[in-house]
Amino acid sequence: MAIIGAGPAGLTLANLLQRSGVDCVVLERRSRSYVEQRQRAGVLEHRAARMFQEWGLGDQVLAGVPVDGLLEFRIDGVPRHLDVPALVGGRHSWLMPQQLLVRRLIVTFETGGGDLRTDAEGVALHDIDGDRPVVRYHDAAGRSREFACDYVAGCDGFLGLSRRSVPEGALRTYTYDHGVGWVTVLADTPAPRHPLLAVSEYGYAAQFPRGPHASRYYLECDPDEASVAWPDDRIWKQLRLRLGDDDLPIGEVTATSMVKMRSFVVDPMSYGRLFLVGDAAHVITPMGGKGMNLALFDAETLARALRAAVQDGDGAALSAYSATCLRRTWDYQEFSRWLLETVHEAGDASRCGPFRRELARARLERLFESPAAATAFAVLRAGVD
Repeated sequence: MAIIGAGPAGLTLANLLQRSGVDCVVLERRSRSYVEQRQRAGVLEHRAARMFQEWGLGDQVLAGVPVDGLLEFRIDGVPRHLDVPALVGGRHSWLMPQQLLVRRLIVTFETGGGDLRTDAEGVALHDIDGDRPVVRYHDAAGRSREFACDYVAGCDGFLGLSRRSVPEGALRTYTYDHGVGWVTVLADTPAPRHPLLAVSEYGYAAQFPRGPHASRYYLECDPDEASVAWPDDRIWKQLRLRLGDDDLPIGEVTATSMVKMRSFVVDPMSYGRLFLVGDAAHVITPMGGKGMNLALFDAETLARALRAAVQDGDGAALSAYSATCLRRTWDYQEFSRWLLETVHEAGDASRCGPFRRELARARLERLFESPAAATAFAVLRAGVD
């Protein structure tokens, strides 16, 4: 198998195939140092952590810190807590920054003799609807390379070449603009005691741990604002205001970016012998922390299907790959949209009007008043099957 892209999805798939005795080559257009330092989402849900353990990768991948189970909703400065693990039988997530996961997966893959080729430029896919697809690219020295394979996994993200290699009209595309923007801020400040989502008349804000001495913050903003509109002094003023904490520690801002809340799904997630994995097939908002976890689910689903097809000659799971993944994709899209709408509409009434604001407040209150509502939320939040 050729795996295009060395992010969490591609490297997880590579490691699982390696343990299944299925040969694979991983191609990545970026440098190894770039891949190992690329910062993205940082929580592994329970299902994903269990997956690594079941495949014998727990010791190599999960050496880290279990996430504190309490989730804080701070509503108009008043803290309300949900004990997510207690609601789902003690199962918890893991704090796992993407760059740390990627480094561990690379080491594990190469220790087992895996073939990872970074700085692969001009990758092109040919004959993906035939029996033997061909992959062509230029290596780090600029030399033309090509090889044939049985299958191709497109793990190269939303802007990658894999999905663009599918003929026009073969995939149905679903897109949605949620009309919300976030300023995302990584700062050297003490991590919060619990992951925190704050709602108030001043707008939405959140704080999540990214290690003992680092936090990632999110601030609701106009989706068309530029990052220059958010200098450090404005960031800290708005965080203190929206989090309801005048004593919030101020630290060095190490990274700032603007994110528009958009969703994207293609159906089916395969064409011929090309299988789309992770962001190549679906993009979900950061709300709920499901993007990386969806990609890991795709990777395991494909690994199991390929193992059955290659070793047992059973192609049923491979044929069902897209349908299997899309069921979870739409489930998580709905959860992310529900939570995004709830926390944003429960804040500044000028966003959606006072009627919808009160509806959103009622949804939030139900989490703390109804055990059934709290458990349903916790199942999706923790990623429990």
